[in-house]
Amino acid sequence: MAHNKRTTQQASRSDRPAPVAFHLMAKPAGPACNLRCEYCFYREKKSFFPENSTLRMSDEVLERYTREYIRSQPGPSVVFEWQGGEPALLGLDFFQRALDLQKKYSAGREITNSFQTNGTLLDDAWCDFLSRNNFLVGLSLDGPEAVHNSYRLDKEGRPTFSRVLHSLKMMQRYRVELNVLATVNNRSSRDPLEVYRFLREQGVQFIQFIPIVEREADLDAQRLGIQLAVPPSISHEERLTAVTPWSVEPEQYGEFLIQVFEEWIKNDVGRVFVMNFEWCLGAWAGVRPGVCYLSSRCGQNLILEYNGDIFSCDHFMYPAYRLGNILEEELGKMVQSEKQLLFGASKESALPGACRGCELLFACRGGCPKHRFVRTPDGEAGLNYLCTGFKKFYHYVNQPMKKMVKFIRMGIPVEKIMENSEHGQGA
Repeated sequence: MAHNKRTTQQASRSDRPAPVAFHLMAKPAGPACNLRCEYCFYREKKSFFPENSTLRMSDEVLERYTREYIRSQPGPSVVFEWQGGEPALLGLDFFQRALDLQKKYSAGREITNSFQTNGTLLDDAWCDFLSRNNFLVGLSLDGPEAVHNSYRLDKEGRPTFSRVLHSLKMMQRYRVELNVLATVNNRSSRDPLEVYRFLREQGVQFIQFIPIVEREADLDAQRLGIQLAVPPSISHEERLTAVTPWSVEPEQYGEFLIQVFEEWIKNDVGRVFVMNFEWCLGAWAGVRPGVCYLSSRCGQNLILEYNGDIFSCDHFMYPAYRLGNILEEELGKMVQSEKQLLFGASKESALPGACRGCELLFACRGGCPKHRFVRTPDGEAGLNYLCTGFKKFYHYVNQPMKKMVKFIRMGIPVEKIMENSEHGQGA
């Protein structure tokens, strides 16, 4: 699951926690999209719906979602997250209705909206709407033209870079609050500085780097009629399928982050916000992570499909992880169900011993359960595929992170670290 700059055990009936805040990301167009990005893990989910189904959220689902989601949140603010597929396929009228319903059911709550898009369908009307209504936009842009067009093509096989860049410039003109979501795949991972410097030159202030990790179909995927492997279960059933050709290699992912970090800490602290580094700093400072895969447990970032179905997580949109339908069951009960609590707790309870004893567990928390499909050196299941990359990066930034935390606690601007000639020495 992708996150943006605004967001941030064995369960039993007797120890079920009190209701807590959770995120419910909506997919109003389901897996429908006007692009055919080669590395997309969600496109194949169309096979889970009837062939003749209209992948469009109905007014009934939209209203029930709006009302129940606002009512279920314990705090004074509620964040609506719109993703896909491509949510812009639904058009402006749909999102105006969404805003009207939010106002109707807000009951004094502060309501904000975030919107993830590939950018190819935006025009002046869209940008004006997003700006006037204070949407935070996550724009998918992998880097300069050659990098972006490696995998991000439309359904006709045409490159999309020029259209996405045009949308970026439009949104900047309209002062739309935005961040860029850039994947780190086997192509982009080879040119970290080219990618980072390009985004910086385009005036992008907020960047999130998302590793692409997928595996070829396993037996479970074949049974479901899909092309990518199903995430490992809590029991860590043996998974022998290879990663896809577009997946980033673990060591290369760590090296990508290190090179970008070196450029950032020398020149851009306080000016460009790389969310991966912000979350890292938070871990060293001992604060709650702003993204689910760095939390000790999962289970509080669910998804709502266009038809009202609720699933445990964006990366676990499979029949086994369906919790129910918002038109038929109470949202709060699904979120706090035994099934969902066990799903969330398993992120911690299923950690292999090597992770439990690792000095860096505080920073990675085992990573996303979807990627925990390899074995530890001593043969235990459940190790994150990206572990060696995480370790490489976290060891490298250990000293700079400690120094920045010290600056923060002393009231010194963290930008001062750029004046220190030794900050690039890593651990």
